[in-house]
Amino acid sequence: MAHISLPDESLPGIVGLFAFRPETHGPLNLLAETLLRGESPLTGGERELIASHVSHLNNCHFCHTSHGAAAMAHLDCDISLLDDIKQNFRQIEISSKLRALLNIAAKVQVSGKEVREEDIAAARAEGANDQEIHDTVLIAAAFCMFNRYVDGLATWAPQNNEDYREMGQRMAFTGYVRYADATPQD
Repeated sequence: MAHISLPDESLPGIVGLFAFRPETHGPLNLLAETLLRGESPLTGGERELIASHVSHLNNCHFCHTSHGAAAMAHLDCDISLLDDIKQNFRQIEISSKLRALLNIAAKVQVSGKEVREEDIAAARAEGANDQEIHDTVLIAAAFCMFNRYVDGLATWAPQNNEDYREMGQRMAFTGYVRYADATPQD
């Protein structure tokens, strides 16, 4: 049960919080839409993997699983591979550039000051450009906020990966702004 009284306790994670404060869903979903689906040299799947990875590091089940499901949809992977994100990508093939960017995201998850010149140099050595590095840091920072919002108010989240399949498909292919507009709000 959430720490606050939500209008619809059956709405999981951040969706329930948007029902509580409908005026927040537009700006926060626009941020997610911009970061995860807007213009970027990183693919939608790569950006969703960064979001899911940071959410896993923050122990935010809802965000890790929902964004992991979106990554699986983008990458045309079965939902069963979602747990591979927790295993440091042993089965999901990722580039050495993405692995270097995930390292930067993990440093941001701890503290922005943990990102060192050598982390940036390692990403650049793998072909990362300024926008990819920028987008990685901003996605990681934003998901620390999203994770703390969801877990700080103890929202409900389905436990099974399969329960996130449809949500991941909608997030990946419909987007966050249109998905939020189609989500029941009080």
